Amino acid sequence: MLDILSKKHIVAKEGFNRWLIAPAALGIHLCIGSVYAWSLFNPALIKRLGVVTSAADDWTLKSVVWIFTVAIVFLGLAAAVGGKWLEKVGPRMVGTVSAICWGGGFLVGGIGILTGKLWLLYLGYGVIGGCGLGLGYVSPVGTLIRWFPDRRGMATGIAIMGFGGGAMIAKFMIEPFIKLYYKAPDYLGNIDAVELITKEGRRLVEIAGEFQEVVVVGAKDLAGMYVPGPEGVYLVGTGTVGVAQAFFTLGAIYFVIMMCAAFGYRVPPEGWKPKGWVPPSEDKQKSMITQNHVHIDEALKTRQFYQLWVILCFNVTAGIGVLGVAKTMMSEIFGSTLPGIVDAAFASTYVLMISLFNMIGRIFWASSSDYIGRKNTYWIFFAVGIILYCSIPYTAQQVSVNPSVVWLIYFYAATMLIFTMYGGGFATIPAYLADIFGTKYVGGIHGRLLTAWASAGVFGPLAITSLREISVNNAINDLVEKINPVTFQEKFGASIDQLEELVSAKTVTINKLMEIAPYGTVDPTSSLYNTTMYLMAVVLFVALIMNATMRPVDPKHHMKE
Repeated sequence: MLDILSKKHIVAKEGFNRWLIAPAALGIHLCIGSVYAWSLFNPALIKRLGVVTSAADDWTLKSVVWIFTVAIVFLGLAAAVGGKWLEKVGPRMVGTVSAICWGGGFLVGGIGILTGKLWLLYLGYGVIGGCGLGLGYVSPVGTLIRWFPDRRGMATGIAIMGFGGGAMIAKFMIEPFIKLYYKAPDYLGNIDAVELITKEGRRLVEIAGEFQEVVVVGAKDLAGMYVPGPEGVYLVGTGTVGVAQAFFTLGAIYFVIMMCAAFGYRVPPEGWKPKGWVPPSEDKQKSMITQNHVHIDEALKTRQFYQLWVILCFNVTAGIGVLGVAKTMMSEIFGSTLPGIVDAAFASTYVLMISLFNMIGRIFWASSSDYIGRKNTYWIFFAVGIILYCSIPYTAQQVSVNPSVVWLIYFYAATMLIFTMYGGGFATIPAYLADIFGTKYVGGIHGRLLTAWASAGVFGPLAITSLREISVNNAINDLVEKINPVTFQEKFGASIDQLEELVSAKTVTINKLMEIAPYGTVDPTSSLYNTTMYLMAVVLFVALIMNATMRPVDPKHHMKE
């Protein structure tokens, strides 16, 4: 069985149509690209027990966003190891292992959700699934570059376009499956009709002589409900949000598709070239493109490898943190100021559009780089990106003062452009590597460079969740200072002195404080991400410097004939 997966059994016969490799590459990348839709799981995972809104013992947003981070870290680590393994065993073997890991990761993660063991979700989706991501990501890249030496940028754009579009397809599966398995918790009635008790920050009711935990859904919480329901009091632990069952279903679907795609891989015979194509002579080549080759181990001794590492890492850092919380960010910035427009469905569609523009950017920018050059392409990414990231805090400030749909349109357009360049950075980097180090070991070198993605998977979410958490705490403290202590006591059944305990139990939130804040108080939710956006602009500036100082590899690193 393993012999069928080996490289020697997938060498293409004469006359093989190289375009048939594209569907196989797309099949695997569309499946593993669903990782970009992780933010669609966030609202369900942080309501695992409360279902309609978060309960005291529910997982926090920060804890579940880190699962996405772990998956990206192991993507980079697996790609670094799998890149060299790919050169030895071929893409079919690597693609098959990827399918097992990605599908199996969903299975283990689903068990973790059912049992309430967060570490199992980290192990399944994060570690095992992350290894599947890395192996699946590198499996077609070097293969396609060898099949398309005449169109390097376009070839890598085709392969990696699927990864960007995976979330777009996942959007039409994740939420429908969650809603399919969703069961609402027991409704106890309107808040005025239920006698609530606050103990250690939790809201409780007495039922048959026993105190049981409940959650209270207010007017501002309705937009976050998966299935619409009335305001009032719901019994914790009596329903199911459906996310575990969705995990099991998705894992099975992805496994089948990826296995079919892996068996569609072929590699070109040694020395193969496209019919009628003649490699351009050295004097016609651009200065940043080489005809020589650099060995996979020798590449790590060049400064160009580390410059490209920083370029990829910082470009990804700027986008990946936003990707991890995309749905939540849209809801928080515009949900309170434009509630009639921005609801849960709108925020989900936003994730879909991110995926679409991410995918478009991959094929557009990678193909364009064949004509304008890789270095010039990254100039555009970083210069324009800095301007756009700096403009987002201004947009958030304006929408909080003047809730106009114009600011929503601008935010939408700016972030969509950002994500075309984010995706374009991924799709263009393999061609950039082939220009600098040659094509012989580009698959393995690309795998090692993806450790930059792993690092960015830590930096981006860490920055955005940590800075958001600080902003939330500051916003809550500022709002409490404006609220009458008596009103606070009546609303939450506890004094302001117990604020820390109430916040920890999720009884006090910005939304609930805004319900009792004095008239004219500006909702601070829209500004929670301002500090993060400025930080991302600084990160892109550093990447711009690295790209500006890129030079060809010293000939001493070239392989000898």
